[in-house]
Amino acid sequence: MQIKDVLLAPGNGAFFYDDQAAIRAGATQDGFIYVNEPTTPGFTSIRIPASSLSIGLVLADDTVVWGDMMNVQYSGAGGRDPLFDTDLISDLTSRVIAPRLLDVDASLFCDSCAKVFEPVEHQRLPLAVEYGVSQTLLRAAAHITRKTMAETVCAEFDLPLPTRRVPIYCQGGDAREVNVDKMILKSVDVLPHGLINSRAKFGAHGQTFMEFVKWVAKRTREIGRPGYHPVLHFDVYGWIGQEIGLEPQRIADFICKVADTVPDFTLNVESPADFGSTQAQIENYAKIVSILDNRGSNARIVVDERCNTLEDIRLFAEAKATHLVQIKTPDVGSIADTARAVLLCKANKVGAYVGGSCTETDLSARASVHVSVATQADMMLAKPGMGVDEGFSIVGNEQNRLFAMLNRRRAQNRNR
Repeated sequence: MQIKDVLLAPGNGAFFYDDQAAIRAGATQDGFIYVNEPTTPGFTSIRIPASSLSIGLVLADDTVVWGDMMNVQYSGAGGRDPLFDTDLISDLTSRVIAPRLLDVDASLFCDSCAKVFEPVEHQRLPLAVEYGVSQTLLRAAAHITRKTMAETVCAEFDLPLPTRRVPIYCQGGDAREVNVDKMILKSVDVLPHGLINSRAKFGAHGQTFMEFVKWVAKRTREIGRPGYHPVLHFDVYGWIGQEIGLEPQRIADFICKVADTVPDFTLNVESPADFGSTQAQIENYAKIVSILDNRGSNARIVVDERCNTLEDIRLFAEAKATHLVQIKTPDVGSIADTARAVLLCKANKVGAYVGGSCTETDLSARASVHVSVATQADMMLAKPGMGVDEGFSIVGNEQNRLFAMLNRRRAQNRNR
């Protein structure tokens, strides 16, 4: 089926783009804003409302399917693409992407992605473009074949229809205590993220962070339903390395010390340190993982910074330089590459966490659910936004609706 026309509509992401370097350097908060000068190129202030760009494909039957382009909250940090510029992305999409889209068979998802995402002047397209356009191509293929997006991914990658629900992970921003309570009351599978992105939140020698970990475990026991036992997951934005030094043994010792305070829980520690480059990150994370494994610790390392593209993910997975990869969907680019990343992690016996960013939209979140379920990822992020309720309902409800359709499909296949 041919695409007849391409539509563009500017939009809003569900949170803000933040200058991570300025925040890490000690920027002062005044209410919701930061008052210091930005340091990352492209930022006119440290915190900027997230923008997005919707792309719609008008199919031959006049159905319009949509996808959303955007970048992640900490754009320009850790080797990521720069701050999202709606005007530049809109111009590139109109000039380069739209003509290519009019020339593909929209029923062939991976084939269409390969053709549309060819380099321009030997340069890869902005990853936000790949991400948004691949969402709409996935929706187009699903519409044409009268299947769910998950079934379309399964067909493209020769996967069986999924049967296992994917655990959902919530993040709650700066309203940490209130949002932890929300997560516990809603029996979220993995919580709470914690946003440990400053020295004040990490504390001298990590003491503030350690007390917060213990409080979350205690609060879970106090107000959680009987039998509720989530995975505890904290993103420390490299602060272990910044506070106690970039020596793998010392970092592993600290993580074990934290894990020992919550012995009944699996503890995920995301981004314990930033070693400055992808290669250095791989070498040092592999040492930390090895130390934790040899000790039989209940802590798991999760990589985020310096692990952005499909090629980065392959390097980390093959080197066993993490227990769990955050596949940060806008940074990976094409949502087909998110599927490939999950399968690559599984092949290397490394956990696959389909993440993303609070700056995303309802459309990108729903597409991510289908890829996560189809590939049977180990967990997926409740997104977009930082408010818990909205992201958890969008992702959770989409997964429940999807399984209702898949169960019906299985029943139909049995009755044939």
